[in-house]
Amino acid sequence: MVYPNFELLDLFGPVEMFGWLANEFELTLVGPTAGPVRSNMGVATVADRAMDEGTAFDILLVPGGWGRTIPVDTDPLLPWLKEAAHNAERVLTVCTGSALLALTGLLDGRRATTNKALFDWVVEKRPEVDWQAEARWVCDGKYNTSSGVSAGMDMALGVIAELIGQDKAEEVAQGCEYIWQRDPTHDPFARTHRVQQP
Repeated sequence: MVYPNFELLDLFGPVEMFGWLANEFELTLVGPTAGPVRSNMGVATVADRAMDEGTAFDILLVPGGWGRTIPVDTDPLLPWLKEAAHNAERVLTVCTGSALLALTGLLDGRRATTNKALFDWVVEKRPEVDWQAEARWVCDGKYNTSSGVSAGMDMALGVIAELIGQDKAEEVAQGCEYIWQRDPTHDPFARTHRVQQP
């Protein structure tokens, strides 16, 4: 999904990984309306479909944005997100995208993580979640949440490894010339930002 002020790499990093497997995944961008959606970097992308066209997706990817630029609390996309995430077989969030998903209540009592630079802000939004202070990404059931920005690519490769196999994930990483951080617990940014377990 995309929305105004989304973070570019949150979206396109994981999309690149899944996009290498065109025989296995069909990619569709869904936005509040079909058409251009501007990112927080000022560059726009094009949503293929509007949210009111449906909520049925096998895998739902929720990118973040920088802090208060993401549409939290009162934004009308949250009911759509709750239904789409409930329907999906897998839900992936990157960075503060976990704050959006958390506000639906679907992460309550589950382990999740987010961008460490904004960790405290996200925790305040939904303390009912079992927020993990030190994690590159976290898998709890069908919900996969990742830390900041580039961590989404590591998570996406981890999901690909689970769904299709480790060899295929390695092949994608090699094709992208990407050094995959395979250990979901390796999170140096938790220490950089002095994040502590809530």
